[in-house]
Amino acid sequence: MSHVPVHGTWEPAPATRWEDAFLSGNGHHGALVFGDPNDDRVIVTQHTLVRPNGSEHARPPRLAAELPALQDRLLAGDRTVAESFTDGRPLQWVQPFHPAFQIRLSRPADSVRGGYRRAVDFTTGEVTAACADWHSRLFVSRADDVIVQEVTAADLVVSLDHRLPGAPAGLGVGHGALLTPEGALLSLRARYPDSDRAYTGVTLVAAFGGTTELVPPGVSVAGARSVLLLTRVRRHTGDLDVVAEGRELRDLLGSGEGSYEDLLGRHLDRHRTAYRRVTLDLGADPADRTLPGSELLKRPHSTALLERLFAAGRYHLLSSSGLLPPRLTGLWTGDWNTAWSGAFTTNANLNLQTASAAAAALPEVTDAHANLIHRQLPDWRENARAVFGARGVVAPTHTDGESGYTYHFDREYPHQLWTAGADWLLKPLVDHDETRGAQDPRTAAVLAEIAAFYEDFLTRTDADGHLVVVPSYSPENRPANASWGTLNAAMDLSAARHALLTAAAYHPEQAQKWRELADRLPPHRINADGALAEWAWPGLDDTYDHRHLSHLYGVWPLDEITPYDTPDLAAAAHRALALRGAENHSAHGHLHHALIAARLRNPDRVAHALRQVLRGDFFHASLMSAHYPNRDVYNADAAHTLPAVLIEMLVQSTPDRLVLLPAVPDACPRGELRGVRTRFGAEIDLSWTPDRARAVIKPGRTHRIELRTSSGAEPLDLVAGEDRVLTLGAR
Repeated sequence: MSHVPVHGTWEPAPATRWEDAFLSGNGHHGALVFGDPNDDRVIVTQHTLVRPNGSEHARPPRLAAELPALQDRLLAGDRTVAESFTDGRPLQWVQPFHPAFQIRLSRPADSVRGGYRRAVDFTTGEVTAACADWHSRLFVSRADDVIVQEVTAADLVVSLDHRLPGAPAGLGVGHGALLTPEGALLSLRARYPDSDRAYTGVTLVAAFGGTTELVPPGVSVAGARSVLLLTRVRRHTGDLDVVAEGRELRDLLGSGEGSYEDLLGRHLDRHRTAYRRVTLDLGADPADRTLPGSELLKRPHSTALLERLFAAGRYHLLSSSGLLPPRLTGLWTGDWNTAWSGAFTTNANLNLQTASAAAAALPEVTDAHANLIHRQLPDWRENARAVFGARGVVAPTHTDGESGYTYHFDREYPHQLWTAGADWLLKPLVDHDETRGAQDPRTAAVLAEIAAFYEDFLTRTDADGHLVVVPSYSPENRPANASWGTLNAAMDLSAARHALLTAAAYHPEQAQKWRELADRLPPHRINADGALAEWAWPGLDDTYDHRHLSHLYGVWPLDEITPYDTPDLAAAAHRALALRGAENHSAHGHLHHALIAARLRNPDRVAHALRQVLRGDFFHASLMSAHYPNRDVYNADAAHTLPAVLIEMLVQSTPDRLVLLPAVPDACPRGELRGVRTRFGAEIDLSWTPDRARAVIKPGRTHRIELRTSSGAEPLDLVAGEDRVLTLGAR
């Protein structure tokens, strides 16, 4: 088995916890592979598997008739009235994401286990494990949407097992097994308690050589040269034709024992092409690069760790994006009791996880993100009508991937008041359009709906004639001297302004009215501490110790506040960042901090935030991450966000600007970043040392931009198809 030290990871022993199982996925199906030669387990997941919990019938609260009275009282100074802006329902969680089942592959207890090694190759998506007399390799095909596993073992018993942590006692489970000329067909059907909804997994077990015998609910293979398993999961109501599903799997078998290679070849055309577009080399110690992941994680100062986490982050982000973008757990879980329902949380987590999609050349992630948005637009429209009596769209803070309705809220989390979500969710789609140099008409249409919402919602003014965002909410914080629902949260102001101006850029025929509306929004406020205030409304005091940094939305992901165009606001934002506490040390808070610090050109803060994550024991041996230190709560935020941080500290771009090496920590004195994309339509290869840097800019369109380096600013003319090579002095 070959070493894949940078573009993969490995371990010298099987996983004993599902959190340490190596991961593969195609954005539809996922697999968590333990790699145990005697009793291997592969946990199967599928993006649409969410357990009905009653919320599938939930709708947004109908509060629009009460909105004017709420606005009157907030404007009159009542700082707690928003707590009563509810229909009285208790906090209702979205349908929780859960695993489907595990494929179990057992061998005789006296099998030989010498020379063991398991690995995952990021370039192929293959998870392999081997010892003296056993070998397994698995991938999840992006071409054929099937989990493919080949096992080399003379004797094997295969079964499908639903018994995973947290599986509900009332889950109705049925097994099926039958022999066909092409192999044994195993099925597991699970019906949710008190529901007509179900899902079915089907595995075709094709043995080459030897004998195959049904041992319900599984199959026994003896004397085979190899065994090929093809697995799919379908979510459905009513009955599923298992035989038809098996026939589709049998059609993939192709040329018998060459089937694995045939299937892998089709998959690699998509996966490997996407993965290889961007690479990062930090000149790490070759000895560190060869270490198992669990050992490398014990060396938080090693640049080899950053290299491997960058590669793993892009791999896991790509692997969990397809039908939908990544959930809080990506595409994987081994437990039915997923934290926060394994939802898509849109007030920070999803947006952070997908932050690198445009720059890291993963349009597959943006496409998945767009899938989530476009399938939910009717629900977003109902949110706007029901809560605010407005046209247009309002995005929910939590979604299970099915419903886009706003119904997850209570007194301490008044998510029904939040109006900035649609802008943040559309930002990656806009970035993608800028990167490729063409506007997607679907994105244009949604932007127009967001602008229409603000036309209807922004009707109240202050004493100076500025529009007021009322009610307003800064996720998930509250003023020190008021309740959560209040006025003019900085994030809401930035989002409204950005949405209106972006919609104007996509729709010149309506640009004037939307720009005029944006111009009537109030400026940001700088508080008595010299910091950009989280609420621009006078008299609202900041609460600094919080995991979210919603008020600095104008710095990142927007370009509203920059050291170049708005230096005073940038200084205030920097002060706000310095005053921000880490609260409970959530991984997303640390990396959000790093992204903002990079935009503000502060390498020391970037380095500090990275150290908090690298030293805090946030990563499992799988290189998937946790939400809290000490590997507490399986969560993809850190794993998927880290590549964005590393790119932002090296290269930043807008449609008219390139910033090189804005915030490189001392821990990364040299390296090479290849293939990164910019929002002005160029690809960049960047190399740097303490003394000099070299950038090769490969423009896809002719354009004049501003180049920003440590030496200052200068214009740079780019011509489509003509590479520009820049040599820079010391940083």
